[in-house]
Amino acid sequence: MAAVLLEAGTRLLHIGPHKTGTTAIQGALHLARERLAAKGVVYPGRGRQPLWPILAVTGQPALLGGPRPEISYWDNLVRDVRAAGGRRVVLSSEFFAEADDATARRVIADLGGARVHVVVTLRSLTRILPSQWQQYLQNGFHFRYLEWLDGILSDPPRTPTPGFWRRHRHDELVARWAAENGPENLTVIVVDESDRLMLLRVFESMLGLPAGFLVPEERAANRSLTVAEAELVRLLNEEFSRRAWPHRNYARFMRYGAVEQMKNSRRPSPDEPRIATPGWALARAAGISAEMAKNIEALGVNIVGDISTLGELPADALDPGEEATAAGPPTVPVEVAARAALGAFIAGGAGGRTTEEIVRELDARSMAKALAFRCRQRIRRTLPG
Repeated sequence: MAAVLLEAGTRLLHIGPHKTGTTAIQGALHLARERLAAKGVVYPGRGRQPLWPILAVTGQPALLGGPRPEISYWDNLVRDVRAAGGRRVVLSSEFFAEADDATARRVIADLGGARVHVVVTLRSLTRILPSQWQQYLQNGFHFRYLEWLDGILSDPPRTPTPGFWRRHRHDELVARWAAENGPENLTVIVVDESDRLMLLRVFESMLGLPAGFLVPEERAANRSLTVAEAELVRLLNEEFSRRAWPHRNYARFMRYGAVEQMKNSRRPSPDEPRIATPGWALARAAGISAEMAKNIEALGVNIVGDISTLGELPADALDPGEEATAAGPPTVPVEVAARAALGAFIAGGAGGRTTEEIVRELDARSMAKALAFRCRQRIRRTLPG
């Protein structure tokens, strides 16, 4: 089915979920905010997405180390949406996917009721699993990938991240929002993995924009961590947890320090091992995705793209009986460790503080020794490559 052109005054509410092209969409909308306004389309807020209002209305905690969002943020966003009058409005945040029935009902009512058209972007769980695990790492968790996969794909799941299935039980997510807004007012867009611009073209069609109007924002590229980078982050997270350091320091030293510095200032070489999902997990994830696709088709919502592809195994998938293994034990390049430490110190404002303050809060020397020891002891039991 082709994308439906939404009437003037419609509120396009893109609810994600996570890891389904949301960063690319939000980056393009943010980049085009002024040009969108000239076309009668409002993208409210100032950043790439209105994160704090959505966290507030859905009752979610802030990211580890971040400030607690207030409901007044949501009230202000609703005021901006209502002020748009008869113009089209587009809101995009994957954190809407965390809403329960009552919150979904409130969001729809606050944004205009019958004016709201919900959009859900979907891709196979086989693509989502490694990306979602990395996102958990970047929010302070320190479980290994294989341990997490074993728990998340068990029946019933055994996992420290139960919110994963609220986000990624996609048939239940679509059913929840369709029940509140009507299946005729909900569009599912199945990501075409071979066409990186597909989502932007569909959003253009729905918003009445000319083809090519939305362009990718290069800064919005959200590259994956390598095996070595992920293990470095995981070990640093272990240290934060073991030492019971304040959560406020995690955001400063890790999320916006070490991790951001690694991801934004270096390009991994082609021979650096990437995170791989073992065959048994891919087969299990593809089966769940195929089941969800059939359930979504039965809901009667609008579907753009080939939903049957959600249940397909990746072309390079291993046999379910095989294990994904690294060519050799992953090592953390000196450059990676240096950039991580540099980012942490920069984000923490080390240049303007005394040595005693830095050592007391970060205890960098003992942490480096601990990390080196843990790497030597555990490296052969770590992530697949």
